[in-house]
Amino acid sequence: EVQLEESGGGLVQAGASLRLSCAASGFRFDEYVIGWFRQAPGKEREGVSCINNSDGTSDYADSVKGRFTISSDSAKNTVYLQMTNLQPQDTAVYFCNTFRRGQEYWGQGTQVTVSS
Repeated sequence: EVQLEESGGGLVQAGASLRLSCAASGFRFDEYVIGWFRQAPGKEREGVSCINNSDGTSDYADSVKGRFTISSDSAKNTVYLQMTNLQPQDTAVYFCNTFRRGQEYWGQGTQVTVSS
């Protein structure tokens, strides 16, 4: 069974950093793309970053480029999202995601709240 579990969210002040973790299980981690998405209250879910575990390539939304870094640890089947210089507009529930054999999987999400 494919499972994704996020952790690492919290309440921080503007300018602070957080590292989110997405622990994956139930599939061959090294073969798939893992993405981070976020959803703020009253807004649609948006893509933040993704990493292709088969070749290590990654991508970022323009809004987080230069502030967020995605990485992957295949030994731990975990993808990380290092977030620096957090701003109030980064406040959202953050989800990780993968797409495998025609089906999309989501974790339960972790709340990130940034106060000004």
